[in-house]
Amino acid sequence: MKQSKFSKFAALLLLSAITVSTAVMNSHPAFAAATKEKVSFPNKNIQLAGEIYLPDKFDSSKEYPAIVVVHPGGGVKEQTAGIYAQKLADKGFVTLTFDSSYQGESGGEPRLLEDPEARVEDIRCAVDFLTTRPFVNNDAIGGLGICAGGGYTVHAAETEARLKAIATVSAVDSGRTRREGLGSKMTDEGRNKLLAEIGRQRTIEANGGEVRYIHYVPNSLEEVPDGPNRAAFKEYYDYYRTPRGMHPNSPNLYRFTSLDKMFAYTAFDHVDWISPRPLLLIAGSKAASRYLSEDAYKMAKNPRELYIIPNATHIDLYDVPQYVDKAVTKLNSFYKKYL
Repeated sequence: MKQSKFSKFAALLLLSAITVSTAVMNSHPAFAAATKEKVSFPNKNIQLAGEIYLPDKFDSSKEYPAIVVVHPGGGVKEQTAGIYAQKLADKGFVTLTFDSSYQGESGGEPRLLEDPEARVEDIRCAVDFLTTRPFVNNDAIGGLGICAGGGYTVHAAETEARLKAIATVSAVDSGRTRREGLGSKMTDEGRNKLLAEIGRQRTIEANGGEVRYIHYVPNSLEEVPDGPNRAAFKEYYDYYRTPRGMHPNSPNLYRFTSLDKMFAYTAFDHVDWISPRPLLLIAGSKAASRYLSEDAYKMAKNPRELYIIPNATHIDLYDVPQYVDKAVTKLNSFYKKYL
């Protein structure tokens, strides 16, 4: 995709912002009574755009436990991260969501870069920001990551000791799934061919050629691949590319050359370092990504818990009330115990 075409695409997204945002809010009642404020904070020279959610009957003279809520790959703060942030704020926590560096309303160039190192540092900077709020108990800050945000949150917590309780929902290691494919389907030959292609594209862009973008999820029903994970990819499309969950700041695009950085990243390489802080991994019993939470659980040390929600898929835990409510009930008891 040429940059000029991308600029036109971005303009069309902005023109549709009111329509789509209204559809998102209507499909997610949690937003109806949201008590939130726009905030911003830096990651080095990049300004991150966030939203802080405050509990009912908030008293600025008191100190509250707080939770950093991290959005999925390709997502933005207004989607499923906002749903969980609102619901946990309703339980009495201060919660913070934000758009990752290079994406959404946050700054950073080049745009639409998916950089695991930056995303992990975003989380550290979110903790920095919370410590500057007088109403946050600095000794009671937790982390919650959804999908790829779950992998990034765990990876940050491995060396970010200020995160006192760490939880994930439908966790994904975005590096492993790029290296192996969902369900470990990619061969060594396929991976090596892709790495060579990434190198060629970097050369093209270094010499002033067209920037190449790819999709996080199928951008249409026609792009949903056949195979054992077809149902999973179809639900990804259904959430991100229909009014159910789409948002104008989430264009389902990222730079193809992000993949070299993603291939080198592993979310759970030192998950055992989180102990003795607690780790909770929530996954749906029917989620194609369930094995990633199970593997993280096996590698972690106590206190740890793998909580499986019967009949839920990966995306069900994003916004389907009956499953989200079960996840939030579990998260509430987890954070109340440890924060």
